[in-house]
Amino acid sequence: MPDFHIQPLNHELATALQLEIDSKTKPLGALGDLEALARQIGLIQQTLTPQLRQPHVLVFAADHGIATEGVSKYPQEVTYQMVLNFLNGGAAINVFCRQQGMELKVVDAGVKGSFADFPAVVNQKIAEGTRNFLHEPAMSLAQCEQALAAGAKLARELAATGCNVLGFGEMGIANTSAAALLMHRFTGLPLPDCLGRGTGLDDEQLTHKATILTAAAQQHAAVTAPLEVLATFGGFEIVQMAGAMLAAAELGLVLLIDGFIATAALLAAAALHPAVREYCVFCHQSEETGHRRMLTYLAARPLLNLNLRLGEGTGCALAYPLLVSAVSFLNEMASFESAGVSQSEVPVPA
Repeated sequence: MPDFHIQPLNHELATALQLEIDSKTKPLGALGDLEALARQIGLIQQTLTPQLRQPHVLVFAADHGIATEGVSKYPQEVTYQMVLNFLNGGAAINVFCRQQGMELKVVDAGVKGSFADFPAVVNQKIAEGTRNFLHEPAMSLAQCEQALAAGAKLARELAATGCNVLGFGEMGIANTSAAALLMHRFTGLPLPDCLGRGTGLDDEQLTHKATILTAAAQQHAAVTAPLEVLATFGGFEIVQMAGAMLAAAELGLVLLIDGFIATAALLAAAALHPAVREYCVFCHQSEETGHRRMLTYLAARPLLNLNLRLGEGTGCALAYPLLVSAVSFLNEMASFESAGVSQSEVPVPA
């Protein structure tokens, strides 16, 4: 397995950061969760004056063998078609990244089909989709390690150019099925608590999905080691996300975590290296049923709750302006002293 050395955050600076925040011209705590966000970014970067540089959103795409069992509302070829949409600039994530001035990288982690005519694609294809985990592990341990290493390599390359904020998104028909089983195995929550409608299943389709995933969980009931769980149920996009998250945390980047699938990748990353959790900003709470329970398990407070269920990293792009605001007030807002504003409370008349 690739070697990662992730340091737990050094909290020695926390007191100084809090004093800096409390000295601003506002009542104590008046900026609410924005203050906690500023403090977290300062701790990640180990500075009282954090900076956000060259923010990127990485969209990892791959196909899943379990899709052949009818667990998704859409056919498998939609993965390939949506990647083309990303490349043509027409998806929601393209719109939001343009709006926020974020760079977008589209990664072929394991899509069925070739993108040889599209040089903008980051080609990290492990195989043309995973195997059907209803019958056999989705990938071999060697493929899982290869995917972790590929994701890590991309994160390190971007960090070397000066990027210090990475958002994580995905595309892959049937990947909510993979994420649900990863969640079930990593959290220990009952499988029904992890299942959702994905791209919009009706009641009958959801019942079918539950039947298939229950059988898959029973088929691999003995699998408990984190890397084996990831190889058994994961997708190539999920594993590459996990590898990129681990490398980004190792390098002290701020990690923007999107919705249900990206958080499942984080669960896997945290099962391998728990310290990765401290580097994560949870961008939103998805409408997908299991996501709220995932966030509770991780003791995470999402920045937004907009009933999103799109994926693609859209939550990362929508939440990014809040990071800009958090860093800006810490760096630019006047202190009571510099503004000549009295900080003492007015005494109440007797």
